[in-house]
Amino acid sequence: MTFHLVAWAVLLDGQGRVLLGRRSGASYADGLWGLPGGHVEAGETLAGAAAREAAEEVGVTLDPAALACLGVARYDLDGSQGLDVFFEARIWVGTPRPLDKTSEVAWFAPDALPEDALPWLGAALDLHLRGGVRLAEQVDGMARVQALPLAVVGGPD
Repeated sequence: MTFHLVAWAVLLDGQGRVLLGRRSGASYADGLWGLPGGHVEAGETLAGAAAREAAEEVGVTLDPAALACLGVARYDLDGSQGLDVFFEARIWVGTPRPLDKTSEVAWFAPDALPEDALPWLGAALDLHLRGGVRLAEQVDGMARVQALPLAVVGGPD
């Protein structure tokens, strides 16, 4: 079974809207709205992959050092396993525009995504962006994304 390590860029404008691109010619979810993102290449950092994908897909330059990790989600669905890492970007250089494997770009409120967005995108943004959840996993289908508890540092003396 193939394991997918994917980095996603969550670009937020001054109104808190998220930049999405309509996937075109993509091997995964062609025609749906999604975040700029893709597979992490060998020798590449997670933040570096998110920045590279944003440049390739929507034409903006992100500084990997300025990206904040919103959260990590593990999935095991329909014979596919992977780990998605989401990075928040509030500063970039360039004007978003459709490039490689993207036919159009638009800004959306995180709680008002288009109906033809990636099926897991709303839940991921609710958890990681709006809910502050840092670690999640999805193993029982699209409707069951769950937060995983993190250890509390500095327990009882």
